[in-house]
Amino acid sequence: MALFLKENALKRAEELINVEQKQGALQTLHDVITSKRYRSWQEIQEKIMFKYVELCVDLRKGQFAKDGLIHYRIICQQVNVGSLEEVVKRFIHLSTEKAEKACSQAREMEQALDVDDLEADKRPEDLLKCYVSEEKGKDRSDRELVTARFKFLWETYRIVLEVLRNNSKFEALYAMTAYRALQFCKQYKRKTEFRRLCEILRNHLANLNKYPDQRDRPDLSAPESLQLYLDTRFEQLKIATELELWKEAFRSVEDIHGLMCMAKKTLKPSLMTVYYATLIEIFWISSSHLYHAYAWFKLFLLQKSFNKDLSQKDLEFIASSVVLAALSVPPHDRNLELEHEKERNLRMANLIGFNLKNKMNSSKVLSRSSLLAELASKGVMSCVAQEVKDIYYLLENKFLPSDFALKVPPLLNKISKLGGKFSFASSVPEVQLSQYVPALKKLATLRLLQQVSNVYQTMKVENLAGMMPFSDFSVVEKISVDAVNQKFLSMKVDHMKKVVIFCKKSLEADGLRDHLASSALNKAREMISPPDRKQSKLGPLLPSLLEVVAKDHKILLARKSIIEKRKEVQERKPLETEQEEESKEAAEQRQLLTVFNSEHRRNQRIHREIAEREHEEAERHRNEELNLTNQLRMRQEMEKKLKKLSKTMDFLERAKREESAPLIEAAYQQRLVEERILHEREQQQEAELKERLSHRMENKIFEEKVFNRRKVEFNRLGGEREESRKQEREKMRKLKHYLRLEEQRQQKLNEEEEARKHEEAERKKKEETERLAKLAEILEKQRQREREVEEKAEKQKREALAGKPNEPALRPYKPPPARRSLESDTAAPATSSAPAPGKYIPKFRRGGA
Repeated sequence: MALFLKENALKRAEELINVEQKQGALQTLHDVITSKRYRSWQEIQEKIMFKYVELCVDLRKGQFAKDGLIHYRIICQQVNVGSLEEVVKRFIHLSTEKAEKACSQAREMEQALDVDDLEADKRPEDLLKCYVSEEKGKDRSDRELVTARFKFLWETYRIVLEVLRNNSKFEALYAMTAYRALQFCKQYKRKTEFRRLCEILRNHLANLNKYPDQRDRPDLSAPESLQLYLDTRFEQLKIATELELWKEAFRSVEDIHGLMCMAKKTLKPSLMTVYYATLIEIFWISSSHLYHAYAWFKLFLLQKSFNKDLSQKDLEFIASSVVLAALSVPPHDRNLELEHEKERNLRMANLIGFNLKNKMNSSKVLSRSSLLAELASKGVMSCVAQEVKDIYYLLENKFLPSDFALKVPPLLNKISKLGGKFSFASSVPEVQLSQYVPALKKLATLRLLQQVSNVYQTMKVENLAGMMPFSDFSVVEKISVDAVNQKFLSMKVDHMKKVVIFCKKSLEADGLRDHLASSALNKAREMISPPDRKQSKLGPLLPSLLEVVAKDHKILLARKSIIEKRKEVQERKPLETEQEEESKEAAEQRQLLTVFNSEHRRNQRIHREIAEREHEEAERHRNEELNLTNQLRMRQEMEKKLKKLSKTMDFLERAKREESAPLIEAAYQQRLVEERILHEREQQQEAELKERLSHRMENKIFEEKVFNRRKVEFNRLGGEREESRKQEREKMRKLKHYLRLEEQRQQKLNEEEEARKHEEAERKKKEETERLAKLAEILEKQRQREREVEEKAEKQKREALAGKPNEPALRPYKPPPARRSLESDTAAPATSSAPAPGKYIPKFRRGGA
């Protein structure tokens, strides 16, 4: 029944495709694939999936494809893994084929793929360009089709990687898909998609290590599985360097190192060569000269030990690169001592094979001096070119400040010409020693400054610049500033006096003493100033030692008595604490017995549940095996029936064809005769028609002349009409522009008038407020004066009542002259003798004065 329904669904989908309803066909197949009724795998399902992925590619339905592949994986991962592999390969093949076909139809592939991100939507500027540009619609649609196809191809790779991830049964297919996705990024220079692909692969590996109990999880301890992951990461590393994505290259190196730590055996020398060659380039780009030199050293040891095809010239190139890379490390490089650099340096040290568990030892193990010492002990100096050996001894072992200008430039010129390709296939394509010349110039400058500072205290700038023909003095100043900051040198430049001042050292300084003294001078120096002998440190301390010993003796006696008392107390304590311990032990035993009983019951329950689960699992497996057996039996019976039916159909078809063959031949001959007669009749009719219409050719020529003349007139009138319309549009545009400007000007005038009115109202409001404030102040002053007069009169009245001698009568009160009003310019008379009407007058003054 299920087989019949699936065949019907496939036929229904093909019928919908024939009537151009692909979306309906896709939905029909999707319903069949995702239905829970058809979870047992059958051969018809593979055909359904082929048709399903073909529709998904045609319609660019990525989510449908992902959903269908996930359900199909559930169906066939326990029965037929190869079917899913075929479907996935078909899916990738169709997507790639569509993308390449669309790309071949476009004119220029680079122009068609001119997008930064295949997952981003269409940008606003692209939409605007579609409307504004004069480009033809077909060309633009071609590019849009190409971009859409490449977006779907990228989505195909992502879907397949997501479906196949972290499953041991699809490891090879997963690795193949990752390889093709990496090649896609490499071929079309897709840097954004390459970063996303690296992140996807990294997340899959992280989840694989995060969930170790996952079902069907790949076992990275197995050599085959680990080799697949390593091959993918090495290809990823190679493409990252080709695309110059150095951050992704470094992260890929870290991934490879993590996988190498899981491997029980050492990797092949060819892979390790690629590993160290990439580290060399990454460290040089990131200016990590010390780790660059260590990576070269590791590659030298690897090639010398395992490469049988290594010639003497190739060995000389590699050894010279190692020595020059070590010399390129600044002698005052102290980055390892910085706190924020420790983690980064430890990571890079682990990548080159140094497992530094103690962070404090990193600066001792990985340093310029230790690297040079190791080069000498491993015999690297015996393999380098003579020019490299000469400059090494000149810069590291000799004290010749006056000969630097003569010996360094010729050696640098010779070194810059050294290099070339290797005679064997190597991950390092070629070696060019000229890249180390700037670093060697810097080192020569530092060595010369260091040696000159041991000989001179001051020196003219022009003399110092003459000693360094290989560097400008501005460069020398920058180098000296870094050296002084790192406390490698002690000097300063006085530009006013044009001199260089070094630190002052006496002639007895150890540094100068070692440089100037020979064997005879050493003997004379020891006779003049013999070395100081070490004095005994106990001399000044002997007088006080006796007192200290006496005090310590007293303290020890007191301590002995205290210890005796404590011993007595401790002897009594065990008897007291023994009973407490016995009671505690009894309580603990009871508690342990309770815990043991509960734990025993819990373990019994767990074992019972585990047994039940195992029984259920066994029943389920038994039922599945029975189902599989029934399916196989039904499939075999169906195949037998189909073979018998096909044989019967073959016999029937052969008989039909044998009977119909002579009839078909007779009908064919009769058809030939009829067609020959029909052809002759048509030829005769055509000749008669041609003869009948020959006299009408003159009319046709006249008609063509009239038509051409009218066409010219029509084109002329159309041009004039188009020109008048263009002038009318120009007038309307100018009129609209003038009206818009006039409207803006009028709006601006209105705004200015409103602002002016607002300011005038604010000003009047402010003046009114000030006037009222002044008036209130005047009234307050008048009330104050009246109160003072009343208080004075009251005081005089009290004095008169108290019997004091009579005083001359007071003059009547005269109010103060009225001030000028704020509203008018008239003033009240100031010499009025009578009080103002309505004014308050005390009783003792109402009698009159």
